[in-house]
Amino acid sequence: MSHTLELALPPWPDVDYAAFGEIETVPLSRIQKLGAGYLARNWVTIPHVTHQDEADITALEPVRKRLSEESGVKVTLLPFLIKAVAAGLARFPAFNASLDADGQTLVLKKYFHVGFAVDTPKGLIVPVVRDCERKSVVELASGIAALGARARDKGLPMADMVGGCMTVSSLGHIGGTGFTPIVNAPEVAILGVMRAQWKPQREGDGMSWRLMLPLSLSYDHRVLNGADVARFAAHLADMLAKPESFPLL
Repeated sequence: MSHTLELALPPWPDVDYAAFGEIETVPLSRIQKLGAGYLARNWVTIPHVTHQDEADITALEPVRKRLSEESGVKVTLLPFLIKAVAAGLARFPAFNASLDADGQTLVLKKYFHVGFAVDTPKGLIVPVVRDCERKSVVELASGIAALGARARDKGLPMADMVGGCMTVSSLGHIGGTGFTPIVNAPEVAILGVMRAQWKPQREGDGMSWRLMLPLSLSYDHRVLNGADVARFAAHLADMLAKPESFPLL
């Protein structure tokens, strides 16, 4: 059985926009054209659900800053997220899976490659970091920086953008409180991350301020159910709350 659906949709509106005022036409880049097709396919064919959660990164943030200073490598939150995702893939094998082309077979992967979304002048692309379970946070940070720089400068060969097990899309440097990332087929889940915010939390009989990171975890409901995803999100939150659980160097 093919994943492709034949939909009887009405034609796209053909509008003479110039009739309403001045306009300018700008052709889509090659990346935007390719991405549009993939995103439309994924949104239409995958039954999406997005699970929202938060992670307490109060203890992690000073570790991240100190690691940047001591290593000489710019360490963002992204390598910690990728490391936590890789650990989650190992702990919850259903997330490290893909539906085969027939839609009847689940392929379980024994490797741990994680993609991350990069905003380039020509459009969004997703480089893939290989063997994330074997690398420290600093090693991941170096690899992410190198891939991101090449993606924005000269672009990447297709070999650097395939084979991912799960994708992380981080908008924390821009803002927002949550969104619905589209699953990057043939993966079955994608993690969206927004800007961390200081929030009051009950602590005993009092209150304390904690740095909370919004997590938006979209998934393919054909493969994963809500309980699976809640456990995966809880794992991410638990790991991010404990910086001692990460191999830093």
